[in-house]
Amino acid sequence: MRKTRILARAAPGHFRGSAAGRAIARRVHRRCVIIDAVNVHTKRLPRVYFPGEVAAHGVCELPPKQSHHIGRVLRLATGDALILFDGRGNEYDATIERLGKARVTLTTGDARQVDRESPLDVTLAQGISTGERMDYTVQKAVELGVSAVQPLTTERSVVRLDAERASRRVAHWQSIAVSACEQCGRNLVPAVHAVKTLTAWLGPPAAHACRITLAPEASMRLAELPRAAGAIVLLVGPEGGLSPRERADAVAMGFVAARLGPRVLRTETAAVAALAALQTLWGDF
Repeated sequence: MRKTRILARAAPGHFRGSAAGRAIARRVHRRCVIIDAVNVHTKRLPRVYFPGEVAAHGVCELPPKQSHHIGRVLRLATGDALILFDGRGNEYDATIERLGKARVTLTTGDARQVDRESPLDVTLAQGISTGERMDYTVQKAVELGVSAVQPLTTERSVVRLDAERASRRVAHWQSIAVSACEQCGRNLVPAVHAVKTLTAWLGPPAAHACRITLAPEASMRLAELPRAAGAIVLLVGPEGGLSPRERADAVAMGFVAARLGPRVLRTETAAVAALAALQTLWGDF
């Protein structure tokens, strides 16, 4: 579009004295105006999460993190419109009233309940992977509709976290979940639970729960599993996968081993592929 606008402005100069050239420039310009009008009309408003109570037709002051995102990242200005959501299912039309360096004040409209949640209640129990791999997994899992993420340390985990570092990482992953909701339109923010060891986390399944773990050598494909009637727990190992003992312990606690084709996938690929497959098989894809 930018190149087209430049062409429209430059054409009269390039075709100085040419009626045909000026006519072409005018036609291109009119098309640019029409397309711009359509883009403005259909432009998706930025979405911002507010963790507190929001009053309809009231004033809302955002905390520093969200204020920085609006002013420095999105580069919005006073009078700009956006969507505010509270993480509990409500979203609000909002307008920037004041834009300060550390605080942004919004005026809000009516609250509305907008449901963009998956019909599947899926918890991703993910063996912690290194750095950006875990960040990617959490982000894409939220976009794919998970209800919660349970980070796990396993025998083959490369990452070892003490209590303080584990708490910081959970807070970091929770912020990634919030950002993913802002991007994908979800109004309920999935919880990222405290880190646990796989042994401490494993327990008897709840009634009607469907428990699935991925195993390249499993005899059954994910697509061959019977449709889940209740909540789903998907267990995915870290970079090195689950150990044979851990997989046996999981099966003893009601997990069904399933494979995703004949290829061995990276941990972040396996989680995303399995969640997408579940949504295709039983969900809203």
